[in-house]
Amino acid sequence: KINKMKIKFLLSFFTLLTIFSCTQGVFISYGEDINGDAQFYDTIDDNLDISNVSGEILDVCPKKGCWMNVKVNTDTVFVKFKDYGFFVPKTGIQGKKVLMTGEIFKDTISVERLKHYAEDAKKSRTEIDLITEPEYKINMIATGVAIEEN
Repeated sequence: KINKMKIKFLLSFFTLLTIFSCTQGVFISYGEDINGDAQFYDTIDDNLDISNVSGEILDVCPKKGCWMNVKVNTDTVFVKFKDYGFFVPKTGIQGKKVLMTGEIFKDTISVERLKHYAEDAKKSRTEIDLITEPEYKINMIATGVAIEEN
């Protein structure tokens, strides 16, 4: 009876191990290479000292790929790329998992800048005209990102 339990346990263990090892997808890197052994946090919770986060891409600059909004747990992080040293694809990455490394900080985004981003995102004139207040957001200047390929 004990041997059957051990065998079932080992089978379950190796099945789970295989499933988890196979869920690590293929990532395409932009900017500096991402250290695959680093710990990536899936939440920020006002911990601005962390530099590696993972999330889901909500949208990206359709003009150049020079910024993106990333959902990190309950936060939306506005991500730009260090010194405009690299860009990400303008289409086809929304909804994909992303690993990012860089500096996280809170910043006020002016009405003028918000309108510029809205124009980049091809928002309607009506939507742009509704922007009348600056926003206080979590930002990241990423030195490298890796986007999962499906």
